[in-house]
This record gives sequence, C-alpha cells and structure tokens, in this order.
Amino acid sequence: MLDVRRLRLLRELARRGTIAAVAEALTFSPSAVSQQLSVLEREAGLPLLERTGRGVRLTPAGQNLVRHAEAVLERLEQADADLAEARGGLAGALRIGAFPTATRAIVPAALIALARRHPGLEPMVSETDPAAVAHALRAGDLDVALVHEYDFVPAEPEPGLATEPLYGEAMYLAAPAAEAPDPSETRPREAPDPSGGSDQGAVLRTHARAPWITATPGTLCHAMTVRACQAAGFTPRVRHQVDEFATVLALVAAGQGVAVVPQLGVTGPDDPAVRLTRLLMERRTNLAFRSGAGAHPAVAAFGAALRAAVPPDLAGSRAGT
Repeated sequence: MLDVRRLRLLRELARRGTIAAVAEALTFSPSAVSQQLSVLEREAGLPLLERTGRGVRLTPAGQNLVRHAEAVLERLEQADADLAEARGGLAGALRIGAFPTATRAIVPAALIALARRHPGLEPMVSETDPAAVAHALRAGDLDVALVHEYDFVPAEPEPGLATEPLYGEAMYLAAPAAEAPDPSETRPREAPDPSGGSDQGAVLRTHARAPWITATPGTLCHAMTVRACQAAGFTPRVRHQVDEFATVLALVAAGQGVAVVPQLGVTGPDDPAVRLTRLLMERRTNLAFRSGAGAHPAVAAFGAALRAAVPPDLAGSRAGT
C-alpha cells in the first residue's frame, strides 16, 4: 500500500524541483526526504526518480504517480470537509494568506463577521505574496488565501489548487501632479469607470523616459508594470523598488517617479501632488484553497464573509463577471 505522506513528498518534488526545496518547505532534512522517497520507490516496485547531475527528476512512472497523488489528496480534502460538516460548529485555527491591500481594506471586516457567526473559529492571517501562495497551500502552511492576477500577468493553473473569483479593481498610472498632463482625462479615484479609461499605451509612453517605481522583482506587481510598459513599446527605467503602495504614492508625490497602482492602493485622502489616470487594465482577486477543500465549512464561511466585505465600488467589477 502506498503511503499518503510519501506521495505528498513526491508531489512536492514535482512542483518545487529539488529535494532541498521540498525539505525546506516541509521542515524535513534533505536526507529524510531522500530516504522517504526511496521507500516510496520500493513500495511502487519501480524507479520514480532519476539522477541528473546533482539533481533528480521524475521518471514517466513518477510523473504518472504524481497525477494519482493529486487525485488522492483531493479526495482526502473532501473527506476532511465532510467530517467537519458532520461535527457541526466551527472551531480551531484557520490559516489565511492575504496580500497587504486586501489585508487592510477587506479582511478586517470579514473577520468581524466571521467572529460573530463562528466564535469558536480562530482565523490566523499572514501577509503572503500571491506568488508564494501555491507552495504554502500545498505544504499545509495555509488553509485559504487571497491571490490576484493582472491582465499582463494571468494566473497559471496550479495543480492541487482551486480558486473562486472575489472582485476586480481598476488600475491607475500615478504621476507627480507637476508634470505635463497625460493625453487623457484624469478620473477621480472615488468613482472609477470600470468599463472605460484612457488610451493606455499612450499614457504609459508619455512617461517612457521618466524614472519608474515598481514592486520588488519576483512579485506579480513588478511583472505587471514591466510587461504593461513593454506592451506600450518601452522598458521602464526603474529607480525605486517598493512593495507598499502608500510608500509608492509618497515617492510619486516627492517627484521620484511614476508607478502603476491598483484601486485599493490609492484609497484615502486625495494628494494634490499625485495625478491618477485610469488605465484599461484590471487586477482581479480570487480566493484560493487546496482542491477538494472548497466545501470545508471554515473555508466556505470565510469566503462568504469576504464577499460580504467587498466595498461597493469594487462589487460592480467582480472577477469572472
């Protein structure tokens, strides 16, 4: 009989690429991971891994077994959801991953509603970049997470994970107000037009020679800005790399460059030193969880609380609609 825990290790190796990465993610030693995979090979009765220099890769039999492992793990999540439903009354920890703007603007209201309806549930929020969510969910470090995608950075399908749409946001080009006007109308941040906007390429090209402020490399926000500029015909000259949008806007106000920011990143009092121009692109936010866990009462309750907490000005631009 194949051991589920060893199947999980094989699945993680297929996703992470190295035994060292699997060991770090699952808090094992590399030798322990290798040992358990060797046992799994003996249980399977044929080679699942082959050496490639200093690394390993899955054999065709190993790749096929990973596909079966995904199905097995999904069924186990469904079984866990059924048991939780049968027990009645939600209790215990719910580990939530969320990115900063959602953590500030939406998650607190959702947690208030969740506490009123399910006082025995203990939500535990960790700020997590969406690029790191898939591994954290598969490793069991998170139970549910908010993830986002941009028009220029679409989400890739993640084996073992499922998502549900939550909302969409407008995107803005933030520039110092002292600069010459963009070739478009600037729209107020309080009432963005979800169906219209500026000539995006023209707006971005106006700032082709300006210094840019982006998120740190490796994040979806960084890739979004770079790809949007490249689609407009230039590569941005990056001066500052900052992840917090409030700080990004402060740098823009100080004349340090221009940036692309999402709607939730520009909430708060208007800053006369910053001019915001509505772009055609959007950021879409989804709820992510392990395949089979969508019916878990705690995951479903958190999802319902999140949807109720979405601000009205975002509700008309929900992801997937």
